[in-house]
Amino acid sequence: MSDITTTYRVTGMSCGHCEGAVSAELSALDGVTEVRAAADTGLVEVVSQAEPDDEAVRAAVDEAGYELAGRA
Repeated sequence: MSDITTTYRVTGMSCGHCEGAVSAELSALDGVTEVRAAADTGLVEVVSQAEPDDEAVRAAVDEAGYELAGRA
């Protein structure tokens, strides 16, 4: 089975530190194999082995100090 890439819009990211904080929290979720966060666009790509749980993603982004605006 191939990995699934899901793109989310995250508000509040403004720099590389922000990208790192969001990436670290999301990378800790079960099944997540890669996270690509871009502060300039506010988009975060989550690569996972199964469809991500949006509430778990929301909680991880919240834990990092940012807000999940939803799927892009």
